[in-house]
Amino acid sequence: MRKTMIGALALALIAGLPVVAAGHKVPQPGYHVVHGWPMLPAGRALGAVAGVSVDRSGNVWVFHRASRTWSEPFPPTTIAEPTVAQFDGRTGRLLREWGAGQFVMPHGLTVDAGGNIWLTDVALQQVFKFTPEGKLLLTLGEPRVAGKDGGHFNRPTQVAVAADGTVLIADGYINTRIARFTPDGRFLGQWGTPGQGPGQFDHPHAIVIDRAGRVYVADRENDRVQVFDANGRFLEQWASPAIGRPYGVALIGTREVAIADGGVQPEHGPDRSGLVITDRHGRLIERVGRFGNQDGQFMMAHHIAADPSGAIYVVDITGRRVQKFVR
Repeated sequence: MRKTMIGALALALIAGLPVVAAGHKVPQPGYHVVHGWPMLPAGRALGAVAGVSVDRSGNVWVFHRASRTWSEPFPPTTIAEPTVAQFDGRTGRLLREWGAGQFVMPHGLTVDAGGNIWLTDVALQQVFKFTPEGKLLLTLGEPRVAGKDGGHFNRPTQVAVAADGTVLIADGYINTRIARFTPDGRFLGQWGTPGQGPGQFDHPHAIVIDRAGRVYVADRENDRVQVFDANGRFLEQWASPAIGRPYGVALIGTREVAIADGGVQPEHGPDRSGLVITDRHGRLIERVGRFGNQDGQFMMAHHIAADPSGAIYVVDITGRRVQKFVR
């Protein structure tokens, strides 16, 4: 019986079909992609899309690299084109763009409860807070200077803002820590060290906070999501073949979590990429999509966001696009 269940799971994952854990029901209908969303102006295309978030009005914000591709050492110049775009969540219409000449290698984007836009740039080694109109409000970190203290980062990946305004930064690629700041940017401390144990990280790539103050971290290279309390105390971790390699994590309502499985990405023939839905303890509800470049497929799912209606937005950094999924 166990071999039969494992075989069925493997076949479903390969085929990109929804996978349901025992005792859990897939919502009817399950998640499917919205064809034709978003609508870009004629002759326009997104660059490598790294970050995504949704504001209180249901508008979708994306952070992309325009004409730039990842290269190391990082380029000395900023990206000439706009890199921040706002779309109407319902229609997909492009509402505004900004960010030209400001960023070198865009990564994470988070909209806080006040509508402010938080951005991370892994080349500039900085974290920024902007108004929706693109006015700079706060800068953390020293430009192009790496470090691991209250004034420096080393390739920060994403920001999460708690209900009390506390700012948590996944300082991910090199520092493997979560850094805490006051709303005005004063350093409060940090947690996390390199490793595979509870509370340790290998590429904390995304971070989100629920209403109870629980912190969910996509611990990418450790193939798991770790959950902490508001003070950084380890609570639990989720790891399974169905969850895969979490690149991004988002909250759906009060009961579910959406995970962007970016896949292991071997040198030849990436083996997976998909959208995963779990409950708030990591138990699988549904898995959607597979590797590919068609509707509902992903080359490398990188980050993820959900709106109040339960619609999910997944950015595909290699596929250079954002897709909307609804039930």
